[in-house]
Amino acid sequence: MNGPRILAEGRWPDPELPGGLPPLPGFSASSFSPLVAEAAERCLRAHHGADAPAPGRTALLLASSGGDRATARAIDTAASGQRVPPLLFFQSNPNAVLGHIAARWGLTGPVVAISPAEAVPGHVPQDALDLAALLLADGDADQVLVIAAEQADDDGRPDRAVALLVAAG
Repeated sequence: MNGPRILAEGRWPDPELPGGLPPLPGFSASSFSPLVAEAAERCLRAHHGADAPAPGRTALLLASSGGDRATARAIDTAASGQRVPPLLFFQSNPNAVLGHIAARWGLTGPVVAISPAEAVPGHVPQDALDLAALLLADGDADQVLVIAAEQADDDGRPDRAVALLVAAG
């Protein structure tokens, strides 16, 4: 089986476009969902232009070994004697931001979130590319938007995300 063919790419941060991560309405307390959405938006715009919806059946695949650590911490903090805001439960599911992207762009393929054992921030793990190839080979989608996202860590590395729009090779 050949690997998928890359149609477009989007990244955060982008050294050529300085500025902060744009907020994402409906998501709070964490940079994870805005990070995922911004990388996806840049990738889809690179291939389709600014016009949504995207044609064809496009699957969404999110890979993150760390996940949304900031939301998990916010829930832990709130749960220790306080009422947990319902919005935090909503955004604690990584599929929530994928649903936002799918609705914004009219994407109609499967939605999958995985947690690879190892991840290099700013790179798509091979596990994710292999799964994208399977989705394409099985006929579940015409394209797959693969997003790899990792939040900032204690080593001082910033939030990083890369999105690849791929098709069968």
